[in-house]
Amino acid sequence: MFSKACEYAIKATIYIAQQSHQDRRANVKEVARSVNAPEAFTAKILQQLCRANVLESVRGKQGGFIFQLDKQKQIKIFDVVQLIDGDGIFTNCGLGLHKCSSVNPCPVHDDFKIVRDNLVAMTQKYSFYDLAIRTENGLVWLK
Repeated sequence: MFSKACEYAIKATIYIAQQSHQDRRANVKEVARSVNAPEAFTAKILQQLCRANVLESVRGKQGGFIFQLDKQKQIKIFDVVQLIDGDGIFTNCGLGLHKCSSVNPCPVHDDFKIVRDNLVAMTQKYSFYDLAIRTENGLVWLK
């Protein structure tokens, strides 16, 4: 449903949130390994998240990526999906038609609208703090 880049971004952001809870900075290699993603691709995604002020990057030997607690509680999955993939997954036609609407619906318009609405609700429900805590408690996994 999400692009690979978006999946990696979500998982990487959760991982960095977990590390930040332990006052640790995560480097690119560590993040890539933890989410089973190519290192160079992970680096590009993390740069994008830093440019959007989701994550912070600290250079140097003791450097790495951090995710401030206040931001973890504010930023939702929805925000990262919009940043990486745009809002098309939340607004586009399920069959890819350009002129699909409630006035000019595609054959699956009404059913797909329910799916889109549920996806919006789910991605706006969880902050990265929530996801990191659930993962730390062993309720869910990243791999």
